[in-house]
Amino acid sequence: MGILDIRNVNIRYTTQDGDVFAVKNANFTIEEQDAVGIVGESGSGKTTLAMAILQLLPGNAIIDGEIIYDGKNLLALSENELNKIRWDDISVVFQKSMSALSPVHKIGAQMEDVYRTHDSSISRAKLKEHVNGLLETVGLPERVYNMYAHELSGGMMQRVSIALSLLNNPKIVIFDEATTALDVVVQEKILNEILDLQEKFRLTRIMITHDISVVASTCNKVIVMYDGEILEAGDVDDVLLKPKAEYTKKLLNSYLNIV
Repeated sequence: MGILDIRNVNIRYTTQDGDVFAVKNANFTIEEQDAVGIVGESGSGKTTLAMAILQLLPGNAIIDGEIIYDGKNLLALSENELNKIRWDDISVVFQKSMSALSPVHKIGAQMEDVYRTHDSSISRAKLKEHVNGLLETVGLPERVYNMYAHELSGGMMQRVSIALSLLNNPKIVIFDEATTALDVVVQEKILNEILDLQEKFRLTRIMITHDISVVASTCNKVIVMYDGEILEAGDVDDVLLKPKAEYTKKLLNSYLNIV
């Protein structure tokens, strides 16, 4: 058993026109300090599968199966029990960082509010020191603490989102298309910083992306999804150098044609 075990997970959305199956019979294990890339085109089910881990899906989503973390089936926990794991043990860097940040609160204030939701006993001075330390860790200057989201560039907002995910020293961080909207230079810098953070904080990392080059350069394992199904999974070198599924071959060819 790894740090996270996905067992026979099926996810469907109930709609007026019937059920829509987004993930079908997903099974895989993530070991401690793995960096797992979940790759596939839009609509393949990769974000749905990752967000199901902490049940961050819309209310019309129905999840069957087991998601085992620390010996507990997350799907069987109450909301209060699950809230003790969200952010403290498993956190998320959402795809659209601007949408994840409050436009009317300063960066430092909203980061402190998030932390106090989980630990209200920390002193104001200690918390400010902690927040500024994380901002520095992700490459942001101290002045960002007193800035608003609209005053930041896309790359700076993404770094704030990464700092938010690290607030409570989680064991697992899910990065949902964390560099998609960034230009190539900024994307490379942030990916390098993510690699450094993984080593520094001894993180287990899940990278959701449609860009197979991100997986090839930053992950040790890969899961290839198409139409809600896992087509193949394994070590990056095994899957990407010796792909078995035709879809994986097409993903690789599309990247090779670009470069």
